[in-house]
Amino acid sequence: MKRSARLACGVALAALAPACAAQAQATYDRVDEVQDWGSATVRLIVDLGQEVSAGDIDAAAFEIEAARSDPRQEEPALQAGSLPVEEAYVSDAEGEPAETGTHVTLVPDYGPEQPLSAALNYGAVSPGSEIKFNDWTETSYTISLTRPLAGKEAGVLADTLGDYSRGGIDRFTFDQASYEDVEAGAIDLRYGWFAPEEDEGTNPLIVWLHGGGEGGTDPTMPLAANRADSLASDETQAHFDGAYVLVPQAASRWMEGPEGSIAGVAKPNALSIYSGALQELIEGFVSEREDIDTDRIYLTGASNGGFMTMRLILDHPDYYAAAVAIAQAMDPQYITEEELSGITDLPLWLVTAATDTTVPADTFVAPLYDRLVQAGASDVQLSYLPGVFDTSGRYEAPEGGAFEYNGHWSWVPFYNNDLAMIEGGHGQLYGPSASEAGDVGGHKVTSVMEWLAAQSR
Repeated sequence: MKRSARLACGVALAALAPACAAQAQATYDRVDEVQDWGSATVRLIVDLGQEVSAGDIDAAAFEIEAARSDPRQEEPALQAGSLPVEEAYVSDAEGEPAETGTHVTLVPDYGPEQPLSAALNYGAVSPGSEIKFNDWTETSYTISLTRPLAGKEAGVLADTLGDYSRGGIDRFTFDQASYEDVEAGAIDLRYGWFAPEEDEGTNPLIVWLHGGGEGGTDPTMPLAANRADSLASDETQAHFDGAYVLVPQAASRWMEGPEGSIAGVAKPNALSIYSGALQELIEGFVSEREDIDTDRIYLTGASNGGFMTMRLILDHPDYYAAAVAIAQAMDPQYITEEELSGITDLPLWLVTAATDTTVPADTFVAPLYDRLVQAGASDVQLSYLPGVFDTSGRYEAPEGGAFEYNGHWSWVPFYNNDLAMIEGGHGQLYGPSASEAGDVGGHKVTSVMEWLAAQSR
């Protein structure tokens, strides 16, 4: 009899339809979006199968149980528990609010200290390995009703994943290429790229180089871990009137030097096995697209990627129109005077935070800025932040005030365009109003994105 019942549900025989409806659980669609701290689940969408109105729905009618795991770890299970429902509303199938409809969208609690909705985990790449990278977690959600709704009894409503969207990451195309380096041998690089809407003119190219936690073989990681996908957002694209975005990924770390050393740290040479292949990838990407403005190629990167930003502009100072190096990890003592003199005419914006203990500002960034100023650099900017804070107003510190992120995360205000310079050497601004200040004391204020977009060789 049990076997017959399963077959009947599979072919949906009319006589057994009520029993099948009671047994079957609906699927849920999941929407992730990249936040300042990394990708998180921000919406879960369920088809109720019956029309409801906005007045029928409230957050208290739903519960979410979440379980996260990382199969790379010796102990894969990470966290499991109840995930608060912050908001519930009637929507269409895409999660857009509606007065009436058959779908309901749940907004779970998500934030920098809520692991149950976090889509990534930073951990060992395999059991026992000392190498750690970010990767997608395996997360399951079980959505339940706390009371009858839309003809359904209280209990499990949906526990199987349907469609899955990763927000801005889905705007990118992914590819890979192989290069042969004379010294390092075969180098494989994966990358994501975004193309602006076609127009009759040319478009600049923004290259983003990821940090140390985003290496590996999944090119979505540099986009998912710290908001590089925002470079393709409408807000950022508007500053450039449309720009290509190229986000390469190192198989290990950009700072991997000859003989496996960490360049500039374990071995005082500040070299990278990836530098030749990476420059070849960038030049090849440009040559294949006639509408890229070769006078407006911008190089940006953070931490490990800030190191590589410095490496490439030192090696190819005439190729790039400008660069932004955030928490850059190249020790300035390994930069020769000849190399430094080669970039004094290249517009360069350095970003760091006083609270950065990973790449201390006074060891790596401030001395580089001082040397560039002394060498007569024509346009070098320094955003020396007191710390890295949430500027959305959504998250607060336990003692009140804005939530403070890890001091190493000084890429956060770059993505949010929360950095600005007061022209004429009158200082820097930091915060959500920085890009909207207009002028201070009669001096024009230019945000980091405006500054970058204005540069041309």
